[in-house]
Amino acid sequence: MAITNRQVAEHAFLLPLYEDDYFPDHVLDRGRAVLLRLCERIEAERPADLAALYRLTEGATEEFNALEAEFEAAGSEIETVAREEIGGAFWFIARAYGFEDADGEELIAAREW
Repeated sequence: MAITNRQVAEHAFLLPLYEDDYFPDHVLDRGRAVLLRLCERIEAERPADLAALYRLTEGATEEFNALEAEFEAAGSEIETVAREEIGGAFWFIARAYGFEDADGEELIAAREW
C-alpha cells in the first residue's frame, strides 16, 4: 500500500541515526520499515480516537523492541539519541495524521528500550 499522506511520504525517518556510523543502516532500514507500516495501518484502519491510535503504535513499538537484539548484534543499541529519534518519529506520525493531542510517551508506552 502506498502512503497517501504527502507529509509522511516525504519525511526522512531516522535521518540523524543514518548519519551516525554507530547505528547500522541495515537495522535502521528495518526500523524505518516499521514506521512506514505503522503509517500504512493508520491510513488503512483510520483510527477514530487516541485509544485506537495507541493500539496501533503499541504494535509498532513492540516491533522496535524486537529490533534491540539486532542493534546489539551489530555492536549498537537503542540508546538515548536513538530513543529520542524513534519517539520523535512516532510523535511526527501522530501529528501528521491529525492526532495533535497524542501523548509522546503513550505512543511508545510498550517500549523496552
